[in-house]
Amino acid sequence: MFSSTGLSETSEWCRGLRAYNVNEAMNWPAASEQGQRTDRRLPARLWAVGVAIAALGFAWLAYSYRESDAASPTSPAPLPHVVVSKPLVRELDSRLGFLGQFSAVDQVELRAQVGGTLTGIHFKDGDIVHKGDLLFTIDSRPYEIRLAQATAQLETGSARLELARPELWRAQELKRTDFGAMRAVDQRTAQIRDAQFDLDHCRITAPFTGRIGTHLVSVGNLIAGSRYATSPTTLLATLVSLDPIYFDFDMSESDFLMFSRDRARQKGILADKVELALSDETKFTRRGTLDFVDNVLDRSSGTIHARATVPNPELFLTPGEFARVRLVVGAATPTLLVPDAAVLPDQSQHLVMTVSADGTVAPKQVEIGDIRGGLRVIRSGLTPNDQVIIEGIPYARPGSKVAPQDGEIRYAAAQGHD
Repeated sequence: MFSSTGLSETSEWCRGLRAYNVNEAMNWPAASEQGQRTDRRLPARLWAVGVAIAALGFAWLAYSYRESDAASPTSPAPLPHVVVSKPLVRELDSRLGFLGQFSAVDQVELRAQVGGTLTGIHFKDGDIVHKGDLLFTIDSRPYEIRLAQATAQLETGSARLELARPELWRAQELKRTDFGAMRAVDQRTAQIRDAQFDLDHCRITAPFTGRIGTHLVSVGNLIAGSRYATSPTTLLATLVSLDPIYFDFDMSESDFLMFSRDRARQKGILADKVELALSDETKFTRRGTLDFVDNVLDRSSGTIHARATVPNPELFLTPGEFARVRLVVGAATPTLLVPDAAVLPDQSQHLVMTVSADGTVAPKQVEIGDIRGGLRVIRSGLTPNDQVIIEGIPYARPGSKVAPQDGEIRYAAAQGHD
């Protein structure tokens, strides 16, 4: 740790000091008084010499350390390691994705056509009811009485008709009597039909199979009914159909143009197959048929309404639920794919970190698409030869140097995203 020059000078100084002490010791018997004074000053002189030697040694030690540190070069910090790969190129068709909502094909408000006191509710709220199932009953006794009166009046009219027929000899009178009797019979018959209609509608049944909502009236309530809805009526409950079920969504103008061009290429075929996934599903396993696109764009939102019909045999899908839908609108073309984790959001844009030939990190702005096979579709901004950082992104700063290692991007078709 000491330099050779410093050590040699210190050794020479120490040898001189030892020679001085030896000479004085040899002259000590010749001058007693002076020797006594020298003897008294010798320990102090030796102590001072020792301190000087120690200080000199420490000084040379510090000097040697400084020279040693200055002479040794500082080793550079190692470059961070990142894993890079070229974008995966795969033949994929073009798809449009939308968010939409399920709605019922049939939906009805159950209201009474006759008035009276509600006497029975024959379902549980939220039940699946089938067409023809009894839902509500209204007190039928007033209508039974009315039917009995109409029936009695019909019998009276019929008797009068039978009585007039034997009087054939009074032809003119018979004609008038017969005409009056026939008119009375027709009136009584119409009254019977009217009374029978009211009596029949004291029992309210399900018009189709579906799920019924909660009952909005209780037993004992007086129900207001109207045969022709010419007066206010009482809402009893609502019923919606479930199989099949509609899926409604809106297309933007740009998506609609892409869809229209593809439909023109297919010579106007509208019955396109769509794929759906619920909000908690990652796989688009449900299928439907696009069977309606509106005839005008909404000027306020710049969108156009579309609708698909989806089978629902298990009655699992419910009107009002949200889901995602995918619609194929183009033939398969070469598409660039990268891991979704390699795409970094930058406000309203997206960036992908790449590594140039000299190891410099270079960000590239890209336009992204949907997820396919667990990977993110890159519509523009990358080339097939770009080295994309797929691991170690936190260590990659734009403009910095990195040590790239080759990796591989895999397409996970089994995940249901293809």
